[in-house]
Amino acid sequence: MDKDALLDYEYPDMGPPPKKIEAEVIPPCDPTADDKLYHICITAISLVVMLILAILARRMKVGDRQKGLLGLLSPVNFLDHTQHKGLAVAVFGVLLCKLWGLIISPNPLPFTADSANKQNWVILGVFYYPALYYPLLACGTLHNKVGYVLGSLLSWTHFGILVWQKIDCPKTPLIHKHYSLFSSLPQIACLAFLSFQYPLLLFKGLKGTEKNNATEDLSSSYYRDYVKKMLNKKKAAKLSTSSADKPKLPQRIIDAVKSYIYTPEDAFRFPLKLAISGVVSSITLYQVGLLLISAVVPSLQIARLGVDEDVANLLAGFKIILSPDKHEVVQIVVYYMWCVEVCYISAMTLSGLVNLAMLMRSMVLHRSNLKGLYRGDSYNVYNCQRSIRASRPALVCWMGYTSFTAAHIAMAMMVQTMVFFLCLLIAVFLVIMPVLHQQNLILFQIIWGMWPFWLMILLAVLIQHITARFCFIKKIAGTQDLNNRGNLFLLTYLLFPVNVLIGVLLALWRMIITALFNIVHMGRTDISLLNRNVEPFDPAYRCYAHYLKIEVSQSHPVMKAFCGILLQTVGQDSRAGQRTRDAEEGIQLVQQEKKQHKVSSAKRALGHWQLLYTLVNNPSLVGTRKHFRRQTTESFLNGSLNRSTKEGSKKEATAKEAEAAASN
Repeated sequence: MDKDALLDYEYPDMGPPPKKIEAEVIPPCDPTADDKLYHICITAISLVVMLILAILARRMKVGDRQKGLLGLLSPVNFLDHTQHKGLAVAVFGVLLCKLWGLIISPNPLPFTADSANKQNWVILGVFYYPALYYPLLACGTLHNKVGYVLGSLLSWTHFGILVWQKIDCPKTPLIHKHYSLFSSLPQIACLAFLSFQYPLLLFKGLKGTEKNNATEDLSSSYYRDYVKKMLNKKKAAKLSTSSADKPKLPQRIIDAVKSYIYTPEDAFRFPLKLAISGVVSSITLYQVGLLLISAVVPSLQIARLGVDEDVANLLAGFKIILSPDKHEVVQIVVYYMWCVEVCYISAMTLSGLVNLAMLMRSMVLHRSNLKGLYRGDSYNVYNCQRSIRASRPALVCWMGYTSFTAAHIAMAMMVQTMVFFLCLLIAVFLVIMPVLHQQNLILFQIIWGMWPFWLMILLAVLIQHITARFCFIKKIAGTQDLNNRGNLFLLTYLLFPVNVLIGVLLALWRMIITALFNIVHMGRTDISLLNRNVEPFDPAYRCYAHYLKIEVSQSHPVMKAFCGILLQTVGQDSRAGQRTRDAEEGIQLVQQEKKQHKVSSAKRALGHWQLLYTLVNNPSLVGTRKHFRRQTTESFLNGSLNRSTKEGSKKEATAKEAEAAASN
């Protein structure tokens, strides 16, 4: 650097050089509510609660297959869109916070302080904490007042002890003195919600206003309302097709902004796993952002405040003389370190905002994909023909979809923060600061020194566009065609070397755009980061595609709407528990109810036709019918039977039979 220029360089007045500061030492804190004793007690209490719930389930006789403890092994129906999602979402949020602390904490389990075998204790904790918080979900399984009372006591205990511990020990030596406190805020919020929700359910149960979620699935009006709205939309679409015009630019901008804003709809409810994924992703963003800030920013601040005049001697050892005045050298170094700190905080904030926008966009696209698959439009969702049915890979992906989403969000935010931080450092130290201070314009000097090259590239691009516009394209009778083909071929040959250089620039730009696009969308699983032809090699998108197959094949709203109508038509006096058990068996329900109840022939015929109308074109059931198994893959379009192909195959078979008869 120029010595005279450095002397004239003006930095903000930061006062006298700061004195050396020592990092605050936070001693280990032992709360009054000992964590080890608390976990021993709460584990015993949870076991007692599970035994009480098992006894209640056995007395209530909830179905033949749900007696005793086995009835509590499925506390949440992940394929029911009508149930209350708050309890499951809150418990998953609590579990995620504990698993996050399990990885960060030096002592994964409170039962032991053995840090030598941390990996083994982490593996044990991965299974311990889901079992510990399982009773919080199981208390809402039976929809019983005793279960709500136990759930209230259990959630109050977890919430009260956690708040008590954080009040006793707000500062801990883990990463940052306040990291443990801020990291537990989502967990406190989820436990507070459970502590409020269980008493509310108990109050509704005492008043008799609570709906039995166990039988609300098929008896709910949600599925019928969805079918009505879908039919109304089809009518409205037919009326508006004639007057559809291409929207103008302002309207297209508004539509693009709205595509990133999720607005709820009355006739559509998100599946439970997608709702859990949204909340879990938000908590993951908070936890990763807090970790990135707590682990880096305090260290940068301590380093900046600890700069003294010795830094001038250190730089002089590397033959870097910023200024003969050591006090001015300290100001320069402190200013640069402050810029680095601002760049890091800005990069982390930008990464969080980008992931929030991507999360909102994913929710909008989830709804669009589910509606498309409900209509059987699998080609527009997958861009290829896929069978919508349950399979082993699809089931595995469906089980782990929520967990995979949280992991991808965490990795995406870390990578985005590092990339954005490097980009901001380059922009600040090579572009913004040199322009503001009119010094060290190294990048601009290099670019300006290559002005003949840039002028040649610009002229070549302009010549090609101008000649293509005025010389080589002619309009005749409203159509466009090539003109002056000889000159076009000559210009193509002459500009070949220049276009090679332009191609190099385009390749660099393509690499930058592709990298930025993949980095920005890394946390999303609903789109593939690969080409359409190699989408199966993208594990995140493959998981999402299989997840949609399970949701659509097992929770199609139209199928559930007609099954609900059949239930109401065939058996009006059947018990609520019988409906829940038989709803999972579909056609067997109708057969059992027909044997138990005397139904008129008109109602029986109506049930038959409604069942046939519901199931004959269901994409997920086409492959299971015997007379369709002999059809080839060309006979199906988007999972439905291609009528034209079927008629063609019949004609071909008839022609072959006629030829055989003639030859005989």
